[in-house]
Amino acid sequence: MPTLTLRASLLALAFVAGAATAQTWPAKPITLVVPFPPGGTTDVLARALAERVGAGLGQTVIVENKPGAGATLGADVVAKAKPDGYTLLMGAVHHTIASSVYRKLPYDFQKSFAPITTVALVPNVLVVNAALTPARNVQELVTLAKSQPDAPSFGSNGNGTAQHLIGMQFQNSTGVRLLHVPYKGSGPLTTDLLGGQIALSFDTVTPVLQHINSGKLRALAVTTARRSSVLPNVPTLDEAGLKGFDIGTWFGVLAPAATPKDIVARLHAEMTKAIQSAEFRKRMEEIGAEPVGNTPEQMAKQITDETEKFARLVKEAKVSIE
Repeated sequence: MPTLTLRASLLALAFVAGAATAQTWPAKPITLVVPFPPGGTTDVLARALAERVGAGLGQTVIVENKPGAGATLGADVVAKAKPDGYTLLMGAVHHTIASSVYRKLPYDFQKSFAPITTVALVPNVLVVNAALTPARNVQELVTLAKSQPDAPSFGSNGNGTAQHLIGMQFQNSTGVRLLHVPYKGSGPLTTDLLGGQIALSFDTVTPVLQHINSGKLRALAVTTARRSSVLPNVPTLDEAGLKGFDIGTWFGVLAPAATPKDIVARLHAEMTKAIQSAEFRKRMEEIGAEPVGNTPEQMAKQITDETEKFARLVKEAKVSIE
């Protein structure tokens, strides 16, 4: 009987401690880690979300860029952070790919994090420098690439990212040979693409949209099964002849595993409220993103399904990083 009484007392204390945590959190600014440099889609989404979530919580949400190692460096920082709701990750599809691409990762993406919500889905788009590359469609690009003795170069946000894998799949589907040039993010990648240092990229639509509209970059195809709402006249790769090609990019927020459920629930409530706001949805439309705002359970299933999907694609593409 004393043992049962002791257990009951401990459970009561734990409940009281949890309730106290819920009442006092957040008592200081929250850091949202973006595993890419400023200027890319992940960064744009994070800053748009942080402003609105911070207002709802009554605390500042600081966006901190920690690029490197194909987005795994920033993820590792959050995985090892104290699970108190003050350090979060702006994760992306790249992390589900990295689970299969990297032979050794310092964390397990499905076990080291507590999903909160998927913020948005964004299509990737095959673009070329309009001044340097005469190709006006996918078939012309394939023909041009096969005629060049030196492989055309394509940029990505780093080894093991969605852009890298899309490029590998494109090569396998067309038989062309491309030179992969990894960057730490979309900002430096787009700068070099505009400057002619690389020939093409498969980046998300957000960082290249203004340059497509200005005519500096030419969009040849989107990589998703459906056309982009902001590029309605640009065909899909499937429509361009690469049947079954369907890879896009999702972005979402995660906390370290073991973060109290009441804090995750509060974060989810504030984030979905922000995502559903007219101002946020308008901003998403401007950058070609589709707002989501699903539940933690739905995001967890999405991560599981995507990890399995990309494990198959990585094996087919024969991509591996030490």
